[in-house]
Amino acid sequence: MANDANRGRILCISFSDITSDSRVLRQLDVLAELGEVTTVGFGDKPAAATEHLAVDADLPSLPQTPLGVALLALRRFDTVEFMAPAVKAARALLKDRRFDVVVANEARAMALGHEVAHGAPVVADMHEWAPEERSHVRSWRLLVKPFMTHQCAKYLGKMTAVTTVNDSIAELYKQRFGVRPQIVRNAAAYRELSPTPVQDDRIRLVHSGGAVPGRNLETLIEAVRGLDERYTLDLYLVPGRDGGKYLGQLRALIDGDPRITLHPPVPSTEVPSTLNQYDVGIYSLPPLTPNHLYMLPNKIFDFVQARIAVVFGSAPETDRLITEHELGVIAPDASAKAMRETLAALDTEQVRRFKQNVDTAAKVLNSTEDAATLRAIVGDLLARTAR
Repeated sequence: MANDANRGRILCISFSDITSDSRVLRQLDVLAELGEVTTVGFGDKPAAATEHLAVDADLPSLPQTPLGVALLALRRFDTVEFMAPAVKAARALLKDRRFDVVVANEARAMALGHEVAHGAPVVADMHEWAPEERSHVRSWRLLVKPFMTHQCAKYLGKMTAVTTVNDSIAELYKQRFGVRPQIVRNAAAYRELSPTPVQDDRIRLVHSGGAVPGRNLETLIEAVRGLDERYTLDLYLVPGRDGGKYLGQLRALIDGDPRITLHPPVPSTEVPSTLNQYDVGIYSLPPLTPNHLYMLPNKIFDFVQARIAVVFGSAPETDRLITEHELGVIAPDASAKAMRETLAALDTEQVRRFKQNVDTAAKVLNSTEDAATLRAIVGDLLARTAR
């Protein structure tokens, strides 16, 4: 493994605002242990990076230009793979650089990662199931899904290692593309926190995440508006890239309800300590895509480290964790009615018991195992390149 005198050069590509991307931030913490890290992506320099090459956040990471869309429609995927404006900008920034290991986040970064590696090993962190990331949107399903499928078929076999978020999605990659990813969950780091007391006449609900259409946040608001005065809901939402339009829609839906409070987002490092004052973390997502069906979002791990109980809409991966560790209860579907009835059936003694179970589970449901997996993958590759 690279030592302090001769640390490896690692490139991390992510077409996201990395400082707000909790999965990539955890990834960078591990990479920074192993070498000097250059990041390429939107936004400011992440704290763990040695160097950051900033890409204009207004540039799309898919070929959403008139020519690009036409080529997608014509299935000219090899021609279009470097035509996304953000990819073109990142390619220009990286053309003369050399690295010992490249980490490409998500399918849209694989072609660039493979090219700029110049033969160095490339680790593809696919996050979730790339071909159907937004297949519930018609334009994505018709134009982008075939492109993503082509990229996976073309590049996954060229990657030195592949990671993804859970076993269900790893199995999809194995069945469709013949690769078996290693598992790196979205688990948060362990926090030294304790459950806060539950009031006899109050159940404090909370949700944190992105204010992005399709996240089913309307359902959470509608569910709580139909509950009695015991329930409050606090929302810590990261604005989407729509100029605040969706947040405005949520404010209108809340309509001044004094029990529902919309807060500014907090840094990802502060999420568990902020949520610790609440009782139950809630989340529900209709299974419109395989990623929705097989979700294992970072927020369930954030809730665990915050030492709060959980109520989630049913999904195989989260159901397994909730049931195994008795973290809370599962709504039978993603409707407001199911969430409302599930929450209404809770009593304070149940919530207290769940919070104690969560406190025990926090010792195992954290990022230690995931960091060790990534550390072993990248550390081994650096050791090989140093020989």
